[in-house]
Amino acid sequence: MAKRPAYSKLCKALEAGHFVFTGELEPKKIMTMSEIIHSAKEMKKTSRIIAANVTDGPQGDAYMSSLIPSYVVQRDAEIEAVWQVAVRDRNRVALFGDVLAGAFMGLKNILVLTGDHTALGDNKKARPAYDIDSTQFCELLSKIIDNGTDYEGHEITGGKVEMNYGCVANPNAVGEYMEPEILKVGRKVEQGIDFIQTQTAFDIEVAKNFIKELSRYKVPILLGVFPMKSYGIAWYFDNYIPGVSVPKELLKALKSAEKENKGDKKAKYAALDKVNVEFFKPFIKEIKENSKASGIHCMAVEYERLFSPLLGEYPDYAKKFY
Repeated sequence: MAKRPAYSKLCKALEAGHFVFTGELEPKKIMTMSEIIHSAKEMKKTSRIIAANVTDGPQGDAYMSSLIPSYVVQRDAEIEAVWQVAVRDRNRVALFGDVLAGAFMGLKNILVLTGDHTALGDNKKARPAYDIDSTQFCELLSKIIDNGTDYEGHEITGGKVEMNYGCVANPNAVGEYMEPEILKVGRKVEQGIDFIQTQTAFDIEVAKNFIKELSRYKVPILLGVFPMKSYGIAWYFDNYIPGVSVPKELLKALKSAEKENKGDKKAKYAALDKVNVEFFKPFIKEIKENSKASGIHCMAVEYERLFSPLLGEYPDYAKKFY
């Protein structure tokens, strides 16, 4: 498939050869977006984060739709959104309608997701849609963007949809599971994805090997990292997120940081930050210098105080695109 233009600031930065950073926002069961906007503004202040992912019902939970928060983030925080859209909740008619609505509101990036099954979420009686899978959604997006039609070829009138879209990949797929994961991404590459964001990785050698294998497709890869602002989050992630294992030494360090500073919130936060920076700073540096990754997707949700110590040594390239 012919390469489409870089419509988004994210894709323009990637096209320019920058090692990019993206952040993550998570609208939950909310009727205010003050915290979302605050976090997005803090991302923009870094001048290192080019765009903010807005999640779509992670873990199958019933949260605010990602569409409106993505728009509001761009409008009020003036940083580009990566609008996450899961096929779990919508059939092809709803997906088509949402994409046109998002394009009309000025959204430029979509991240295609299958979505965690509703059985994992907080409304377990909900029935998922899965009318089309994530690869077919990529096909639909290519039809919308490149051909100006819906899935059946019916024409879109009144203007052109100018968006870029990406898919996810699991860097923790090792051994016999790696090649199927690589090939699964390859199906989406055939439909014309513009970038790849991976799930979180903790093992540097596993991550580098996965990036090496994924680089065969010559699509920009942003490796996911997940700084954890508490031991409880790390423990939950280690025990309940499928396919991910938090290193025991990191769990131990986070637990010690909380235990040794119990009763002193400021000292506890400083100790937790130190643990995360000492683990992830060399991790990011190694990925940048010794892999073919094009950037890092930093999933530090509501943990914006970590951005400066973690990313401060990198060029402030992003302000050229704001």
